[in-house]
Amino acid sequence: MAPPHVQPAVAMAPVWDSTEGRGGVIAATTSWRDYFTDARSRTLVEQALANNQDVRTAVLRVDEARAAYRIQRADNLPTLVVQSGATRSRTPADLSLVGVPLVGNEFQVGLGIASWELDLWGRVHSLRDAALENFLASDEARRGITLSLIARVVDTDLALRELDERLVLARRSMASRQETLRIFTRRVEVGSTSRLNLTQVQTLLTQSQALAAQLEQARALQWHALALLVGAPLALPSQPADDAASFPTLAPGLPSDLLLQRPDIAAAEHELKAAEANIGAARAAFFPRVALTASFGTATADFSGLFAAGSQAWSLAPGIVAPLLDAGRLRGNLEVTKVRRELAIANYRSTVQSAFRDVADALSSARWLDEQLTIAHTALVTSTERARLSRLRFDNGAAAFLEVLDAQRDLLATEQQLVQARHAPLRSHVALYAALGGGSLVLAPAANAAPN
Repeated sequence: MAPPHVQPAVAMAPVWDSTEGRGGVIAATTSWRDYFTDARSRTLVEQALANNQDVRTAVLRVDEARAAYRIQRADNLPTLVVQSGATRSRTPADLSLVGVPLVGNEFQVGLGIASWELDLWGRVHSLRDAALENFLASDEARRGITLSLIARVVDTDLALRELDERLVLARRSMASRQETLRIFTRRVEVGSTSRLNLTQVQTLLTQSQALAAQLEQARALQWHALALLVGAPLALPSQPADDAASFPTLAPGLPSDLLLQRPDIAAAEHELKAAEANIGAARAAFFPRVALTASFGTATADFSGLFAAGSQAWSLAPGIVAPLLDAGRLRGNLEVTKVRRELAIANYRSTVQSAFRDVADALSSARWLDEQLTIAHTALVTSTERARLSRLRFDNGAAAFLEVLDAQRDLLATEQQLVQARHAPLRSHVALYAALGGGSLVLAPAANAAPN
């Protein structure tokens, strides 16, 4: 009595707006070990998969859903029990048919079926289907959490490497400006320059010191975030971006491919199927329930004759329960299941739309970040030349030190921007891999995940 499943229609473009990433490997069939080839990233991901508590919680939820499915599936089959008992009783004379007190024994042993519902209308079958879909949804959720963790670990590590490289530049600038301050302090002492120039050099030094302190704080926070994801203390040396392995080119495919590749979309569809199965159970509840209780064995008044010929005993007790007046309980339960189905449809469409946006954002980022990197390289060349010329003009007395101050400040900012621009495309590739359901079709199932 469950409604037939029809995949909800979601408006989608036939192709992606961006042409970036055409050709290359398919993310969903590419294992994370084949995509993230850097040794440091692999080690961190392996530690995270082994120690992260979010993944552990997801696996336990799969175990819970599998056990719930087994419980519900058991209701489709009769429960066979062993029954045995011994009774000794006394009947008073006024209740005895022969007018004298009677003392009697009864011994019995046998097999029995305890209230097995004959699923004539599919109620139990629908509940079993709902439990199965909930199990499948939980396993897809586990896959989604695992893929998200992999991407977050690699992205956080890249962010940490970026901060390490920016710190190197900030410390180098700070050391250079400390030397410049020493020189200008000596010049002021001998009267070859003004104190105004000295204060300007001090301004440059404090700016680089402030930047270094900010980067140290950001690095500490990033370090703590990575340690939380990995679930273990970290012992990582500084590693610049140049040592990080490049990523293979990804083929985004068609937007409709996401319906098969993204674990969160698959989980949302399983949740919809579970809601539809619950509607079938709610509809079947309007019809009579037929339950069967039966037993077969042997019974006797003398224990020694318990298994003697002629001691067989059996009973068969079918029962029918039909709803008559329930104050609208069954109707309300059916309405609840229908509303939950509509919620599941809305959640499915929302999940699909969010997935489309994730891919579109990642494709756009991959396209424009490369252009930004080219511009950043050009800006660094220009800023370096400007700083050299301004210092040369100052040394020849053709310009005030304020011109050098501005050039040095812009050069430091440009160096920092170039490091960020170099890391941004790498992080966008990680985001695109996750958005396309990276490795979802080859991800190993959870231990004991099969609902056997």
